[in-house]
Amino acid sequence: MENSPETHLTNLWFHNNHDIPHSPNLGGLLSAVGFFALTIIDPSIALIPFATFLFIGVCGVGFLDVSSDAWAIEIGREEERGKINGAMFAGQFAGVAVGSSLIALIAKFFGYSLAFLSAGSIIVLIVLFPLIIKEIKIVKKRQKIILPLINEFKKKTTQLIAIFSPIVFINSGLLMVIIPLYMKINLQLDIAQIGLIMAIFPVTSAAGSLAGGAISDRWGRKNPLYVFIGLSIFFSAALIFANTWQIIAVIYGIIGFLQGGYFAAALAMFMDVINPRIGATQFSILTGLANLGMLNIGSSSGGILVAMLGFSRVFLYSAWVFGPALLILYFIRLKKHIRKA
Repeated sequence: MENSPETHLTNLWFHNNHDIPHSPNLGGLLSAVGFFALTIIDPSIALIPFATFLFIGVCGVGFLDVSSDAWAIEIGREEERGKINGAMFAGQFAGVAVGSSLIALIAKFFGYSLAFLSAGSIIVLIVLFPLIIKEIKIVKKRQKIILPLINEFKKKTTQLIAIFSPIVFINSGLLMVIIPLYMKINLQLDIAQIGLIMAIFPVTSAAGSLAGGAISDRWGRKNPLYVFIGLSIFFSAALIFANTWQIIAVIYGIIGFLQGGYFAAALAMFMDVINPRIGATQFSILTGLANLGMLNIGSSSGGILVAMLGFSRVFLYSAWVFGPALLILYFIRLKKHIRKA
């Protein structure tokens, strides 16, 4: 879910052309080619080629991401959607935890060229999985997309979720930017210490994703969202008291767990309301709106808000944005969740 705007454009394109054969392999090849090319391009000399191949690499990741989403929508059962999203987010966060540390160390000791080469090689390994997993081919009659999509977004529940989606993810985008700045400027930690603390976040997020997914399958989507978001308000505001690296490590880890929980529950809710005939396209739009809140609103405004208001106020505002999200969630009406024993 959490993709760049370029990745989301790729998602939309792929969802409207979802009969392309071997899309995971194509995405992997595009991404690998992009990152391999970056190993021999110096951005200080050839910025445009560097940006072009970086864009190609990101688009390739988009193909891989959207293929897994579409696959989950295609074969997943309603009572398992929480666990499915929890597992996908757990894998993503675990990959970030390992990859950010590993690739950073490679870049530090061996240079950025070898770091890009390593990233491309990892993607090539990922491409092998679709080759060894037997997929049952489902032949579908090509569906019209535009009119059914318009009709879906005329529904009140879909409209409320479309508003809820970007708002609830603003907090994540804000904290993603301002917490490393806070550790660098206010706590005066060095890059190694910051990296270690940042590595805690995806680990706890992975655990939270698994927990949130399982709980949302058991108790419905909205109740876990109330709990995870409500606790996130408290701990986001508590960052104003984080005046040592130990305190911020604990609070940031808890925030990561809670974020993983509401990520998994929210995306399971998205899957519940989509029209199966245009599920991939509709799901991509809802997750794209989430990325809009996280990246375009949260992350892009973080540095500006800190410069204008200071860290303490921005931490409080990051907690405040959950208020409107909870209010909108209250008015979202979902069909009764059937709990399995």
